[in-house]
Amino acid sequence: MEKKLIIKFDEYLETVEKLAIDVNKKFKPTVLVGIMRGAAPIIDILSRIFKLPTAYIVIQSYSGKGLEDKQGDLVFARDISSIARQKDFERVLLVDDLSDTGLTLNKSIDWLKSYDPVKSYIKDIRTACLWKKKSSKFNPDFCPIKLDDDPWIVQPTEHYEELSINQIAEKNK
Repeated sequence: MEKKLIIKFDEYLETVEKLAIDVNKKFKPTVLVGIMRGAAPIIDILSRIFKLPTAYIVIQSYSGKGLEDKQGDLVFARDISSIARQKDFERVLLVDDLSDTGLTLNKSIDWLKSYDPVKSYIKDIRTACLWKKKSSKFNPDFCPIKLDDDPWIVQPTEHYEELSINQIAEKNK
């Protein structure tokens, strides 16, 4: 069984805050772009801290049915989901929860640079994540935790993937 790193919610929030502090010192993004699903809670917090518009790229990269699914081929959605204006994409902070192999972040940069509605507005793209695994070939611009190994990271909301709505309803009776 693969080693697991279990993250508690307060640790998670503290790590996002550390990420925000580091970004604020070195980069002034004009839009936050999250890679879904992992970046959703991070982008929510960062958008409240920085008061910036958000955008989301939906990518399917894991296959299987359990918590420890393996990364497969990347499939990008056709469009970005955002109400940000095109000119907001001048300085992009591209966010994911972690750099596992680095493939998702790397390919997302390429995808953004070729995405017609905003590509001509982009002057700078920087990357951010909460964790970088040892074997990742990608070095994010901002990453508060660089791991010495490659554990499965169990994030605070991940247990919901193993629960049915009926189990949740029963627990909350």
